[in-house]
Amino acid sequence: MPNIKSAIKRVKQSNAANEQNSNTKHAMRTAVRKAETALDAKDENATGLLRDAIKKMDTAARKGLIHKNTASRQKARLTKKAL
Repeated sequence: MPNIKSAIKRVKQSNAANEQNSNTKHAMRTAVRKAETALDAKDENATGLLRDAIKKMDTAARKGLIHKNTASRQKARLTKKAL
């Protein structure tokens, strides 16, 4: 643990950002997983889950948690399953 006041604050900020980033990424992965299972099972609410998964992927890409091309590739694969 650092002794300098600014370093202590930086550790707190880093931990808070890490927590937010991991929560956002986890929510994205969960939404993608739910959408995939719904599309495979041909549920009636699959389009809503797909829309939610795409929104979460865009958010993660915008925040820099995943690369924008990764998000685009995953979205393309999900929408391909939907068709």
